[in-house]
Amino acid sequence: MKKVLVTGIAGYAGSVLAPKLLKNGYDVTGLDTMWFTSRGVDSVKDKITLIEGDIRDSGLVKRIMVGQDAVIHLANISNDPSSELNPQLTKEVNYESTISLLKLAKDAGVSRFIYASSGSVYGIKDFDNVTEESTLNPLTIYSKTKVWSEEVVSRANSKDFTTVSVRPGTHCGYSPRLRLDLITNILTANAITKGKMIVKGGNQKRPSIHLEDITNFYMHLLDSPQDLIGGEIFNANSQNLSILEIAQEVKDVVGGDVEIDVSPHPDARSYPMVSDKMQRVLGFKPKRTVRDAISDLASAFESKIIMDPKNPIYHNVEQMKILGIGKNE
Repeated sequence: MKKVLVTGIAGYAGSVLAPKLLKNGYDVTGLDTMWFTSRGVDSVKDKITLIEGDIRDSGLVKRIMVGQDAVIHLANISNDPSSELNPQLTKEVNYESTISLLKLAKDAGVSRFIYASSGSVYGIKDFDNVTEESTLNPLTIYSKTKVWSEEVVSRANSKDFTTVSVRPGTHCGYSPRLRLDLITNILTANAITKGKMIVKGGNQKRPSIHLEDITNFYMHLLDSPQDLIGGEIFNANSQNLSILEIAQEVKDVVGGDVEIDVSPHPDARSYPMVSDKMQRVLGFKPKRTVRDAISDLASAFESKIIMDPKNPIYHNVEQMKILGIGKNE
């Protein structure tokens, strides 16, 4: 049985990934600060080794890393608004800790390191086919730390230590550790609870990938041949829709008299990604759509799984402020 360490296991993607790893016979260790509680892994906490801790704690990480076969590195200060709360913290968590994790993993004899980067590294693009070879244009501290980390991850690749980076589109869909601060999820929640969606701008295209697909891709990378992924970077995207198109999909799924209110907005980031390499090289193709994610969320609201969408636990910035961990010193 292979042993896998997942950083950020109680997060939005990690809590969907964990049960899949168990189902496929992996021995799972999860490391998470639990800033957003452990509810995401409550259903599997008795079946994994769950450790509350910070990836910046090199002594802790060194002990945990012993005996691991692979690392899936998901932990980070996620998205631009959260990262802007404290740029120094973002640099420490997103970049400096990645350097440390790589060294500790390599020293411990770990054979595979999978890094979750972001499609936001492309910044603003005025064309529709953004590939892994397209020029990077990181515009925020969040996307800059992702670019820096990708570089060190790629350089660390060797014949005995396979490293690979993934640039996902914006995640969408239901998770036990739900986030309602991502574009598809925000619009769906507002349509259901308020009967109205406010679309800022609208023409910006956002790459999107369903949580089920991105977590399946991480699983796929655990078994992919070394010569196909070593030192490589893969876009991971399902659809490129404008924000207004996402809102229209939400309106179609939710139904009723949902309003779409479009207002100007200075955020011009647009980076429609293609994921041909993922399918061509590894034979992996996403199976779900943004509409599927909207339906999943709508079902969760209908079944009362989501009781209070205003709860800070669903919103990274609000929760970080409450905990006092996002403030500049």
